[in-house]
Amino acid sequence: MNSIVHKIIQTTRKLWIGDRPVSPHKRNRREFLKQSRTIGLLLPVSLSAMVLQTTHSNAQTSSYRPTAPRPITVAQMVDMSSTQQDISKDFTIGSRAAWQDINARGGLRGSPVTHWTLETDGSYQSLQAAWAQVRDNTNCVMLFGTAADPLANQLSNILRTEKSTLAHVAPWLQNSSQENNAHIFEIFATRGEQISHALKSLSVAGLRTLSVVFASEAERVQSLSDVRSIAKILNLNLQEQAVATDLREAGKKLSTTDATVILFVGGTPELAQFSQGLEKLTHQRYIVALADVNLQTLQQMGSTKTTPIIVTQAVPVVSSALPIVREYRQVLAKLFDEPPTPLSLAGYISARYAFEVLHSMSGPFTRASVLDAFNRRQTLDIGGFRVAYSLNKRSSAYVTQSMLSANGRVIG
Repeated sequence: MNSIVHKIIQTTRKLWIGDRPVSPHKRNRREFLKQSRTIGLLLPVSLSAMVLQTTHSNAQTSSYRPTAPRPITVAQMVDMSSTQQDISKDFTIGSRAAWQDINARGGLRGSPVTHWTLETDGSYQSLQAAWAQVRDNTNCVMLFGTAADPLANQLSNILRTEKSTLAHVAPWLQNSSQENNAHIFEIFATRGEQISHALKSLSVAGLRTLSVVFASEAERVQSLSDVRSIAKILNLNLQEQAVATDLREAGKKLSTTDATVILFVGGTPELAQFSQGLEKLTHQRYIVALADVNLQTLQQMGSTKTTPIIVTQAVPVVSSALPIVREYRQVLAKLFDEPPTPLSLAGYISARYAFEVLHSMSGPFTRASVLDAFNRRQTLDIGGFRVAYSLNKRSSAYVTQSMLSANGRVIG
């Protein structure tokens, strides 16, 4: 049995689990995702082997032996379906970088934290299977950094329905209706807060009419009430475009009577298609998109060369001089062959926030004690990213903006 456990431990260390120092070699995204899947297969085996070894050892001797510290596992569920993987990949890379760095600095009370990533395919069945693994793993004390928004919403509903004692920390949850859930600890601006920030700045500039384009019917159902409510508050005339199956054609069909500013609600691939349809229009347009959009990916996909695109972000800009952003850039450069992105930074901050609360605890790490620690909702400043609560709700939202200019340059 010792040889089996030794082999598992050696293999796991190679995949950056446990107490291995941070590898000097950078890992690209393909290698990282392959390793994440392998970790998901090895973890239950390694835990079972350790339990068997302990049972056998106890049966051989009646002498007292000190109990080893309970291994701490934090679980992260991510949706790798075609419509969400662009968000989830970046978010997971940022989270992985944070936990690797935390463990290299001593982890929690001198012990490493196991960052357990579970991938789903976007279906509810896949979510249920992943949730069953987390629910039944007694070493798992919390969920954090769930991505993207549809998965975070579904998981939040499951936790509420099953009355789970697992804390759901810093998910990439854009739906503001979930904020009253006692198990959810949001730190990022919701979709409504992002829209409000973007439209307020435009209304100050004299905007009176706004077109809104939804990438899909699902996006329309999720976001329409937020858009209408904020447009009413800001006294904006709202032109709602019909949901189109071909977004490129929808862009081509915009008329000169449609508003100059377009609010686009959807992901990066969908925005690239829509913006390409605007190429031949003679009337200048400006697109405002939300934090699910990755401007760097949009550059690579070949978006319009004629229409500036402004994107809200729920984190500081990646070129910021804030301590948390400088630290993120340094850690990412050391561990991964990936450029800094807002979504990757969000994943990094989600892990750092989770760690800061765990680090503040003095008692044992159990699901109940961890949930209690987060329920205190103490104000934290994470290297310039401030998380504050009032009456169990966030009292402020961090929103910034970046722009992809008409000449293809990212500004901000």
